[in-house]
Amino acid sequence: MIERMRRAGAAAAEVLAIGAAVIAPGVTTDEIDAVVHQAYIDRGGYPSTLNYRGYPKSLCTSVNEVICHGIPDDRQLQDGDIVNLDVTIWLDGVHGDTNATYCVGNVDDASKRLIDVTRQCLDRGIAAVAPGRPFSDIGRAIETHAVANGYEVVRAFVGHGIGEQFHTDLQIPHYYEPRMTTIMEPGMVFTIEPMISMGTGQHKIWDDDWTAVTADGSRTAQFEHTIVVTDTAMEILTTAN
Repeated sequence: MIERMRRAGAAAAEVLAIGAAVIAPGVTTDEIDAVVHQAYIDRGGYPSTLNYRGYPKSLCTSVNEVICHGIPDDRQLQDGDIVNLDVTIWLDGVHGDTNATYCVGNVDDASKRLIDVTRQCLDRGIAAVAPGRPFSDIGRAIETHAVANGYEVVRAFVGHGIGEQFHTDLQIPHYYEPRMTTIMEPGMVFTIEPMISMGTGQHKIWDDDWTAVTADGSRTAQFEHTIVVTDTAMEILTTAN
């Protein structure tokens, strides 16, 4: 299955790059959704999110204060926005899941710093992956870096096991949870996807039952990779070939 996960992960990385290339002031998130949908199909895959538990679109587009699960619509991106694209492809019977946050036009320095630190948080979390270590080490590495830079981790949404199922029972908090004593073992596949907020880590859900926003309206960023634990360390599966 790992070889199939590599192919799905590489395809997801390609689709994310294609979607990112469309981002510009005046572009709607619906337009990005259409481009990404076609990119899935061109690779022989299908969008994992489409109709998943009733979700209506082929990717998630989360703008500014939207933490995750933002639904593409006819809203035009504005100069100065930040937007996360979260893509998941179903290919060869498995799912490849990745996301990243991008600047739209000219973005203020505070938002750029948030994006940079969030990417660093993902890197710190990935660096904590190795066989024999508890999953709590991932959250500890992420939260330590976020807090040191004056940010909060959104706690309501976590990384998850993935493979032939989009979400498995395995959950990976992005904050230090000492009760998370499960040990990483070779062959385990999961996502790490920290959501970092400029303000509060608390959230609210819009009436669409999907869109999660920061409770205080502060901006938030997110990055994600799908990871497999190897015999000696780990491998990032969601990188383009």
